[in-house]
Amino acid sequence: NWCWCNLPGRKVQSSKLGPTPPRLLTEEEFQLQGELETRKALAELRSFCQSPQFSAWTTVSRIQSPKRFADFVGGASHVTPNEVSAHEREFGLESLSIDEKLFEEDDDDEEEEEDVSDSSAG
Repeated sequence: NWCWCNLPGRKVQSSKLGPTPPRLLTEEEFQLQGELETRKALAELRSFCQSPQFSAWTTVSRIQSPKRFADFVGGASHVTPNEVSAHEREFGLESLSIDEKLFEEDDDDEEEEEDVSDSSAG
């Protein structure tokens, strides 16, 4: 009597354990995946906007910046240099150092509170 589950190299997982949780992405992997998926989605959007099924006049009549949209469909970036700068100011390295300073100040406040409670007890 032959059983495929006994083949060499076949891993048998107990049903009691359930599925293994997925591996979480590192910060670098998350950033890379975000960039790749964004580029892919923008290419698909640009391709659709160049297709015969796309109603250019209807779309252009509804958007605020028709020239910017036309430039995007023609291959230009979807963001302006000013938007990139604003994003970097808000979410880039500068914001990380600001967040770290806020957390450091919070830690200092907690230590001071602990010192006050300790000195009143003694």
